Amino acid sequence: MKGSNGPARPKIPRRALDGVLLLDKPLGLSSNDALIRAKRLYLAKKAGHTGTLDPLATGLLPLCFGEATKFSQDLLEADKTYEATMRLGIRTTTGDAEGEALDTREVTCDEAAVLASMAQFRGEITQIPPMYSALKRDGKPLYEYARAGQTVERAGRQVTIHALELLACALPMVTFRVTCSKGTYVRTLAEDIGETLGCGAHLVALRRTGVGALTLEHAVTLDALSDAEEAERDRWLQPVDALLSTFPSVHLDADAARRFQHGQRLKLSEVSAGLVEDGRVRVYADEGATLLGVAKAGEGVLAPERLVVSSASS
Repeated sequence: MKGSNGPARPKIPRRALDGVLLLDKPLGLSSNDALIRAKRLYLAKKAGHTGTLDPLATGLLPLCFGEATKFSQDLLEADKTYEATMRLGIRTTTGDAEGEALDTREVTCDEAAVLASMAQFRGEITQIPPMYSALKRDGKPLYEYARAGQTVERAGRQVTIHALELLACALPMVTFRVTCSKGTYVRTLAEDIGETLGCGAHLVALRRTGVGALTLEHAVTLDALSDAEEAERDRWLQPVDALLSTFPSVHLDADAARRFQHGQRLKLSEVSAGLVEDGRVRVYADEGATLLGVAKAGEGVLAPERLVVSSASS
């Protein structure tokens, strides 16, 4: 029976895709909106992202399709690299250019002082998470308290700054590159550097250039994807194991591969004579080097953790 608005539109069939898209997220778009657009362009059945970028941030946003979503947590745990610009002399309510100015102070430091300040923040540091963040307190995100004009106590968190490099210093603007552990707030890092300089600071630009072993080098923009034909668009998809490139690999013969796919633990002595240390590994079938999943190697056994199911068979 036809509705009052005519016949229902036919459903567009969704594609069973497995892979990773390295997206260069544009300014002003949320990570979820970027995911929705990419999923629509690919007509993908299943997709997810690997950790959000603020709308005011640009850069690398790995998107997972199909079986790759099983391994997105590995990128959430990975180190990140950013290029950021902070403006010394002004603190804001949000720690970035979106907020209102809280106070303005004269910038009297020089480049040498900036370098000395940055040196204090390399290695393990303690950060107080910003009020304008999605961390929850009593089931409510901190930013909801902040928008209501409330400040709640937050415990300091240990994070690691693996590298912190000055790229440009045209005071009051300072541009730097940072590689940091998960959970690091670059906004807070900029504010803390500003406080050690005695003038305060806020972040005015942020671009993510690396997530784990993945970089912007092979990323694509939404505009380029929109303009591309389907075949060209599909060539931008990286294989599922692009997420696992830092893991050692183990290759199984047909019999061991079959048992592994059934979730059976295998003796390491039988399947991985070349494996020299315990830990997580990516597992392949010898024929065609097909990724079977991820396993934990240790105590003489190879124990399946997450298995890959081919879209062709699902």
